[in-house]
Amino acid sequence: MSTPEVRRGRPPTFDRAAALAAATRLFWQNGYEATSIHDLTEAMGIRPGSLYAAFGDKRALFNEVIEAYGRSPAGEFIWAAMAREATAFAAFHRILFDAATMYTDPETPAGNLLCSAAAADVDVAIYMRDLRNASVDTFEKRLTTARDEGEIPATADPRKLAAYFTTVMHGMSQRARDGATAAELTDTADLAMAAWPATTA
Repeated sequence: MSTPEVRRGRPPTFDRAAALAAATRLFWQNGYEATSIHDLTEAMGIRPGSLYAAFGDKRALFNEVIEAYGRSPAGEFIWAAMAREATAFAAFHRILFDAATMYTDPETPAGNLLCSAAAADVDVAIYMRDLRNASVDTFEKRLTTARDEGEIPATADPRKLAAYFTTVMHGMSQRARDGATAAELTDTADLAMAAWPATTA
C-alpha cells in the first residue's frame, strides 16, 4: 500500500474560493498584463508567499481563474444554450440575448473575461486566442448540424456564420466595457438574429 503524500508547510488559512473570486474580478477588470502580484495579494487578502504556495505564480493563478470562470454562469452560458435548446436558432437567440444581460450585469465587471483579459505576453495571448476561437468551432459544429437537418439552407456556410456570431458576441463584450446598456446590446442581438439564414417555404 502506498504511503499518503505528506504536504509540507502550514495549510492555507484563507478562504481559497473567495481569494480566487477576488483574483477573477481583478483580471476581468484590468486584464492580465495590468494586474500585478501586489494588486492580487491586496484584493485577495493574502501575502505573496501564500499566493505562490496556494496557486503557484501569476500565470498559474490566471489559468485557474479561467478554468473557474468557464464553470461559472458567466462562462458556461454558451454551452448551456447549445445543450438545452432544441434548435440552432433558439440556441443562438438565447446566447446573444443572455450575453446582453450578462455582459452588463452590475454584479460583475463588464463584458466577457475571455475578451477583457487581453495580454501582451505571447503565451498568454495565444492561450486566450485559442479559448476564444473555440467558440467558432462550437458554433460551426451546431450550424453544420442545422444545415444537415434542413433548419438552415443547404447553401449556408456554417464556418462563416460561426465567425459572424462570434464577432457579434466579442463586439458586444467590448461595447459593454465601453458603457453600452443591456437595452443597446439587446438591440444588437435582435439585428444579429435578423441575419439568420431562412429556408425557403
